Amino acid sequence: MNTAPSRGVFETIRVRHGQAPLLTRHATRLADACRALGLPLPGESLERLVAPWLGAGEVIVRVEAGLPGATVTTRPVPPLAPLAVIVATARHVPYPFKATERSAFVAAQSEARAAGADDALLLTASGLVAEGTVWSIFWWEGDRMATPPLALGVLPGVGRARVLELEPAVERERTPVELERRSVFATNAVRGVVPIARLAGVPMPDHPRTARLAERFWPDEPEAA
Repeated sequence: MNTAPSRGVFETIRVRHGQAPLLTRHATRLADACRALGLPLPGESLERLVAPWLGAGEVIVRVEAGLPGATVTTRPVPPLAPLAVIVATARHVPYPFKATERSAFVAAQSEARAAGADDALLLTASGLVAEGTVWSIFWWEGDRMATPPLALGVLPGVGRARVLELEPAVERERTPVELERRSVFATNAVRGVVPIARLAGVPMPDHPRTARLAERFWPDEPEAA
């Protein structure tokens, strides 16, 4: 069994219908993170590391890079049902790179499990909505889509970037109370777009455009480098 690097970065790649449609974006982000943090790139390209699972149907491939080297693990695709989300007491810390040091997110995930929820929403030290433990967060303000600003230190997620290609959005600083009665959804590059059904125990309304975004999220063909 491989041991995760003590310091490194990682990418979690969805293989869908035997293809990895967002693989090029993951490769770019991994290379950028390694350069920024002074970490070695994997000895093989991300494309070559993921290649053994292409054509395999549905699977998630996680590639960690750093010290002492690259490791590759896989797991099944999780359920895609709407999410029940709590607000974590663990505070968000800036997370500009997908680093393996994720103590705040691990603490928030533990809170969610203890509460019987699917995930937790982390807030900044000043109480602003930041991101989920493995998700970027969006919501609708009327017919306009909004999301927390990258300036809050949220991860520039691959899923987040894909959604912003599909629908214009504004960056907004909001508290959880300001999301009440709004339609909220989560996105990442593993599960695409998933509605949040309950936030802090409060039922959240549906928005028809969320379902349409979910249908359009995955490119029909893998993106070219």
